[in-house]
Amino acid sequence: MPSNRLEGKVAAITGAASGFGKGIATKFAQEGAKVIVADLSQEAGQQVASELDGIFIRTDVTKRSDWEALLALALKEYGQLDIVVNNAGASYSNKATEGVTEQEFDMVMNVNVKSIYFSTNVLVPYFLKENRPGSFIQIASTAGIRPRGGLAWYSASKGAAITATKALASEYGPKQIRFNAVSPVVGITGIYLDLCVYGPAWSAINAG
Repeated sequence: MPSNRLEGKVAAITGAASGFGKGIATKFAQEGAKVIVADLSQEAGQQVASELDGIFIRTDVTKRSDWEALLALALKEYGQLDIVVNNAGASYSNKATEGVTEQEFDMVMNVNVKSIYFSTNVLVPYFLKENRPGSFIQIASTAGIRPRGGLAWYSASKGAAITATKALASEYGPKQIRFNAVSPVVGITGIYLDLCVYGPAWSAINAG
């Protein structure tokens, strides 16, 4: 049963049009939060936002300007921002590491790591200026804890996300800005189906 424990909170979830992100956004809305659905997929994102009585913003998490736009929208529509869930993720099909292209390497590092840098760089100053408690949640992976062959750079990106989260928690915890990382094993999301079911075609999508 929903407890309304997030009543009065505003949460921005990246990659919330599908997969883990949609599930997170749904649960947050059930708990009383106002939800901002941030995703590259406009049609699916708008649908989720409509279902949850939230708002949608098309967001490329690898662009600083999109993070700035997200903050501006939160302040315009709700007057505040409290929770940021960095869920958007990218990977490539399991393969020999020497076969990973530079494009694939850049994508996993940009979507899985640089997005956390941008979210922190753009949003932490807001929390500090307003003297407002905040919470950042990174959706990492067990691959960042127990890396395996065939996904070396994906594992490295998730390991970086976990390590950065620990460092940020140490730095900003005393200022009431919390950082936590969650490491799922696997879920039947769009990225899982693309990589493990429908074949080796590489996909970079905003899903967990």
